Order: sequence, then structure tokens, then C-alpha cells
Amino acid sequence: MPKIVDAEARRAEIVEAVFRIIAVDGLERASLREVADEAGLAVGSVRHYFAGSDELLRFSFAAVVDRILARLTAGLPAMLESEPRSESRREAVLTLLGEFLPLDEDRAVDACVWMAFKNAARIRPVLAAEADRSHREVAAVVGQVITALVRGDGEDQDRLTVEAERLLATLDGLCMHALLQPEWMTAQMCRDVLDRHVWSLAG
Repeated sequence: MPKIVDAEARRAEIVEAVFRIIAVDGLERASLREVADEAGLAVGSVRHYFAGSDELLRFSFAAVVDRILARLTAGLPAMLESEPRSESRREAVLTLLGEFLPLDEDRAVDACVWMAFKNAARIRPVLAAEADRSHREVAAVVGQVITALVRGDGEDQDRLTVEAERLLATLDGLCMHALLQPEWMTAQMCRDVLDRHVWSLAG
């Protein structure tokens, strides 16, 4: 009797192959043939689940965005349930935002893949919608962080918006530097910089 293949599990295996290729050799190498070889499948098997490269890359981009967002949103309850302006809130914020940064191998792969897709979206229209979604949803989480940290002293909406953009820029910068200069921007350095930024927000 032929073995039944779980389609969702097989798509996940193919996406993981895409991630491994991007993390080592960059997005340009993630062709259907290369992905099939990395996943140990025939090209026809990959085409059974994805009509072509565009569909595969869109799906893979969405997968890494969802993975990062799942980690971020999982940290929201601890932040929101902690006492305002307390040390526990600050720690909860640092833990939550740390899920965005390449602080270990798994998060480094996700960060590398996410940044590669975001950069490619500038010149590949097929990725533009997912790039926009990723920015909006990450920005929404960061907006909740800013509100939890600085709301209460009469700040206006413009101030909150500026602080959210400043935090987003800090996260993007830390992520990029940690990937490009890991010998300098270590996990501990990322935490120290982020801690100082959060401390400045929390007062």
C-alpha cells in the first residue's frame, strides 16, 4: 500500500530547505532544483506542492514572518500582565524583543531569511505584499511595547509613533549588525544595547 504523505509536513520540509539555502548561500540560490536537492526530493515532487519559484518564495517568506510573529506575540501576555514601570515589565519587554534578534542559531536563521526576503522585496514585486504585512504586524507589536513602556505621562500620539519607529530602527540595526559582524555584535552585546534602549524608554 503506498505511503500517505502529509502535505502540510512536506511543505514545511521544503520551506526548511529554502531557509537552509538562504542562510548559507543567499536567496539567489533558492531555485526549485536547488531546493529539491537540499530537501532530498525530485523537482517534480516540489512542483507538486508549489507551482513555481514565485509561489515557493512567497510561501517561505510568509512562513518565516509567521514564525517570528508567533514568538513575539507569545511574549505579549507577560508584558501586559506585569506592573507598569516595574522591573518585571522591563524584563518582559526585553524577553519579548529578544525573540526578534539572532540571539541563538534558530533565531539567527530566521533573522537572516527574513532580512533576505525583505531586501529582495524591493525588486521582486511578488514579495511586496508579504514584506508590507511583515512590517505592519511587527510594527503593531512594537507599538504595544511602546505604549506599555511610556504611556501615562501625557505623551501624545506623535511621540509614541516616533518612539515606535526608533525602536523598530534599533531592532533592525541590531539584527543586521549581529548577522554581519557576529564576532563584535554578540548576543550579549545585542542584549546590552537593547536593555539600554528600553531603560531610556522606561525612565
